[in-house]
Amino acid sequence: MADVNRGNRPLSPHLQVYRPQLTSITSILTRITGNALILAALLITWWFVAAAAGPEAFATADAVLTSWFGKLVFLGSIWALWYHTLAGIRHLIWDTGAMLDIRSAEMLGWGCIGGSVVLTILTILIL
Repeated sequence: MADVNRGNRPLSPHLQVYRPQLTSITSILTRITGNALILAALLITWWFVAAAAGPEAFATADAVLTSWFGKLVFLGSIWALWYHTLAGIRHLIWDTGAMLDIRSAEMLGWGCIGGSVVLTILTILIL
């Protein structure tokens, strides 16, 4: 039977030991923005269903989505959409086997972050 005495063996380090790396942060942001976009899609679906349900339901949904909270959610959704798109392009580049070294991966990470901010500002200015 295997020796299960763990008293003398070191434990695996946890998250507090490691410094967050840009690639791990961008990976986590990709997952968060994907889930945030699902929530935004549900709000838009609610708006369309309320429009089909009648004037009272539409007035309620429209009041929520055009309030300061709704505008804040959609502003975040615009950024999330751009970030998630750029992160997807980054992964397509990696799927070809290109830019996998640390320097290039960090450059792509900063490109996703900076590019999403710039594209969000341009989108707001155009709309």
